[in-house]
Amino acid sequence: MERKVRVRFAPSPTGPLHIGGVRTALYNYLFARRNGGDMILRIEDTDSQRFVPGAEDYINESLAWLGIKIDEGVREGGAYGPYKQSERRDIYRSHVKMLLDAGKAYLAFDTPEELEAARAATPNFQYDASTRMGMRNSLALPAEEVQRLLEEGAKYVVRFRIEPGRDVTVDDMLRGPVTINSRVLDDKVLYKSADDLPTYHLANIVDDHLMEVTHVIRGEEWLPSAPLHVLLYEAFGWADTMPRFVHLPLLLKPDGKGKLSKRDGDRLGFPVFPLEWHDPKSGAISSGYRESGYLPEAVINFLALLGWNPGDDTEIMSMDRLIELFSFDHCSRSGAKFDFEKGKWFNHKYLQEKSDDELAQMFKPVMAANGCDPAAFDDSYIARAVGMVKSRINFVSDLWAQARFFFVEPESYDAKAVKKRWSEEMPRIMSELIEVLKGLDDFSSAAAEPVVLGWIADKGYHLGNVMNAFRLTVVGECKGPHMFDITELLGCEETVRRIQKGIDSIKLPQ
Repeated sequence: MERKVRVRFAPSPTGPLHIGGVRTALYNYLFARRNGGDMILRIEDTDSQRFVPGAEDYINESLAWLGIKIDEGVREGGAYGPYKQSERRDIYRSHVKMLLDAGKAYLAFDTPEELEAARAATPNFQYDASTRMGMRNSLALPAEEVQRLLEEGAKYVVRFRIEPGRDVTVDDMLRGPVTINSRVLDDKVLYKSADDLPTYHLANIVDDHLMEVTHVIRGEEWLPSAPLHVLLYEAFGWADTMPRFVHLPLLLKPDGKGKLSKRDGDRLGFPVFPLEWHDPKSGAISSGYRESGYLPEAVINFLALLGWNPGDDTEIMSMDRLIELFSFDHCSRSGAKFDFEKGKWFNHKYLQEKSDDELAQMFKPVMAANGCDPAAFDDSYIARAVGMVKSRINFVSDLWAQARFFFVEPESYDAKAVKKRWSEEMPRIMSELIEVLKGLDDFSSAAAEPVVLGWIADKGYHLGNVMNAFRLTVVGECKGPHMFDITELLGCEETVRRIQKGIDSIKLPQ
C-alpha cells in the first residue's frame, strides 16, 4: 500500500530564517499539497550552544506571513509529537541504546586534546575503522576500563560504527542515484553525554522514521551526509521505510560565484530574510521582505521560479496554481542566481493586480508616516490618486513620491524645469490660463482638455512650454500622469490656487 506523502521542514532556531531556507520550505509545501500530503514543521534545537531566543517564533511568523500552512508542528500539535527535538530526549536515548546493543555504535571517551593530538600526528585524520582501535573507545579499551570510566562520570560520545569498503547509493529524485564508498565516511558522533542530546545525524533519522516522513526535501549542502543516513536507516532495520531524498540546488550570489549570503544583501541593498530581524545579542537590525514592502504572494512566486519552472514561460502564478503545476521533473540541478531585481518586478506585477481601493488602504500608513493625515481625504479621492500612478511603482512606499502632489501642494519647484520652461511671459500666460479654467462649466478631464488645448492653439503659444509650465505650478515638477486627470481630481479651486501660487513664487533663474 502506498504511503501518504509526508514532508518536513526542520530549521534550527539559531537565527533568522534565510531566504534559501524559505525556498526549501516552499518546495516541501508545494510537493506535499500537490500530492495530497502533510507538511510538518520540526524544530531541530539540539545544538544548545547556538540557540538564539526568538528564532523559533520568527520561523513560525515567517511561514505564516508567506502562506505556507503547517499541518503538524509545535504550535499546531499532531499525533507524532513532540515536534521540538529538545523535548524528545527519552526517544533518542532509547534509540542510541538500540544501536549500542546491536553493536552498530560504540562509546568514545577521547578528550578534545587527544583528538587534536591525533589530527596533528596524522595528516587528514579521520575517526574510522583504520584509526578507531588506537583511540580511547569501548572497542579498543577493556570492558572493565569502560565500566570504570562510566562509573566515574567521564564524558563520552556515541559514534556510529561504519565498516569500510561498501558502496552506498542514495536514490535522489532530482539527481538520480548518487553512490559513494563507505571508506570516505568517518564514525560520526550520534550522541553527546555532556548535554544529553543527539547530534543532527541521529535525531533527524529517528524523527523522520517515527513521524513517517516519506520525502526528505532539503538543500544540496546535506547531500554528503545522505549516505550516512542511508546506513543509519539500515542499522535500525528501517530500510523498507526509507524516505525518498531530494537535494535542492543552492541559491547563488546575484554576481560572482558562491552561495547567497547576508553580505550580498547588505552590499547590493536587498533583504535575505523574510521578516525584519532584531539580533538579541548585538542589537543589529536586518531588513526583511515584509518590512521592505514586498507582498507575500510576490515573494512566493519569485522564489518558486528560482530553480523550478512550470514547463513553459509562464511567470505569474498564484500559490494554488504553483501547487497544481509543481513537480521535481522541472527542477534544475544547478544553482539559481538570486536576481533581486526580478523580485521587484514580481512585486510590481502583484501590486498592479490590487484594486485602487485596496492600494488606498495600504497607502494610508505611508501617508501618515510622511506627516499627511489620511482622514483629511475621502477614501475615493485616495483611491483615484493611487490609481493614476500605480503603474509606476514597485512598492507601496513608492506611492508617496509619485502621488504626493495630490495631498500636499508644491513647496518648491524643479530647478531644471524652471530654467527650461519658465520665461518672462509665462506669469502672464498662466494668468490667462486661470481665467480659461474658471470659465469651464465642466472641469472633467474630457471636457477641460480640448478647451485648454484650443486656447493654446488660438493664441499661438508653444504647446510644450505652456503645458509643462502648467504642470510645474500644479505638481512642482514636469512629471506625473495625464495633466487633465490630475486637475479633475484636484478640482478647479485647488488647481487655480496652485497656479497662482506658482506665478507668485517661481523666479526666473539669474
